[in-house]
Amino acid sequence: MTRTLAPLAAALLLLAAPAGAQEDEGDVGASLERGLQLLMEGLLSEIGPELDELDGLRRDAQPLLERLQGDLGRVLEGFADLPAYDAPEMLPNGDIIIRRKLPLPEGVEPNPDGSLDL
Repeated sequence: MTRTLAPLAAALLLLAAPAGAQEDEGDVGASLERGLQLLMEGLLSEIGPELDELDGLRRDAQPLLERLQGDLGRVLEGFADLPAYDAPEMLPNGDIIIRRKLPLPEGVEPNPDGSLDL
């Protein structure tokens, strides 16, 4: 943290010096620009290694994230059939049934008692 504050303090000193010397506006503008440039260079030199490390972590995590995305896509595809069913009901004997809303797919016939073999 102190390494980051050192360039900031140096840049602020450079910015304050021309204003105290009462130079003309052209020199003050150039000093401000140079001070800002020094500030940005100092900050970049301080956080540059951390940014490189973050980029390395991103590269390492990318295959895992792509695999996770594919897995989640397959899981979410399973929820596509959810609107085809009514809300679950609990019978007095404790059984839970889930009734199909939409017609049965072709080739699936209900049993004589109305149940389906899964």
